[in-house]
Amino acid sequence: MSVGGVSLNAMELFASQAFASRLEYLPEIGSTNTYLLEKANDLTWPDFSVVLTDNQTAGRGRLDRSWQAQPGKALAVSVLLRPDGIALSAYGWLPLLAGVAMKNAVASLIAEAEVGLKWPNDVLVSEEKISGVLSELASNNAVVVGAGLNLLQTKAELPIPNATSLALHSVTGFQLDDIAVRYLASFKRLYENFADAQGDAVKSGLMTDVIESSLTIGKKVLVVLPDETEFEGVASGLDESDRNPTHGARILFAEKTRICFGCSGFIAWGYRRRDCLSSATHRPETGITNSYLASSPISFPLLASAQHQVF
Repeated sequence: MSVGGVSLNAMELFASQAFASRLEYLPEIGSTNTYLLEKANDLTWPDFSVVLTDNQTAGRGRLDRSWQAQPGKALAVSVLLRPDGIALSAYGWLPLLAGVAMKNAVASLIAEAEVGLKWPNDVLVSEEKISGVLSELASNNAVVVGAGLNLLQTKAELPIPNATSLALHSVTGFQLDDIAVRYLASFKRLYENFADAQGDAVKSGLMTDVIESSLTIGKKVLVVLPDETEFEGVASGLDESDRNPTHGARILFAEKTRICFGCSGFIAWGYRRRDCLSSATHRPETGITNSYLASSPISFPLLASAQHQVF
């Protein structure tokens, strides 16, 4: 069993299987996220069920952007979560949690380069993207958290210039199980701690993990609102001012402009008190918009989604 075109089955994923309540390897699938979303009403798929493939043909990134790779050259893995005892308002932390888990997995494989998170959950190696996370709300308040990891692509095979792969950092000769288990083990540990703390990111240590993993905090950031209004500032830290760590993660600007970043990978709720934009369908009790998870402050005006770019 090896990555790169050789067929395998879940029984061969011995190490990864130990961390999943149910695990399926699919030789080819359009989208692992879509596959698990369709299983959300089937309770034979319990909390922390996992689907993975190295041949995803119709992968989706944030805002329904396509995410594709050559067969055998990238890992796509999705985890079905059925959080018990976690408030819906805390769901916005789950994509951040997955980002930290993937960052930990990549860092365990690549020791010679800086590995961190570009807010909120793109994993970068030496400032080049190697992984991204997409989280979607399923039925019955379940969540599907999908991640893609570049494995064996050459530079020419990557979709954007500032992307990289494990192979480009001399990580080769591995089995798919070797990679997946690192992610799933870290994800499971972080998720169990988060659940034990009833979705409290401070008590569980998740907020500290996010801060320590962040490559965005301390950087000059450009914010683009849906009406194409732009402003910039230095992201100085996570906002704890409302003292409710279950309300999702928010970035503070040194210039006292506070921006709430959604966990779908864009600044989902950017706001300044003088702004009053609202153009997205939103369920404030969950922080869910258009099926994508986003963190949302409860006590401030809702703004439509925005993008961010680190200079």
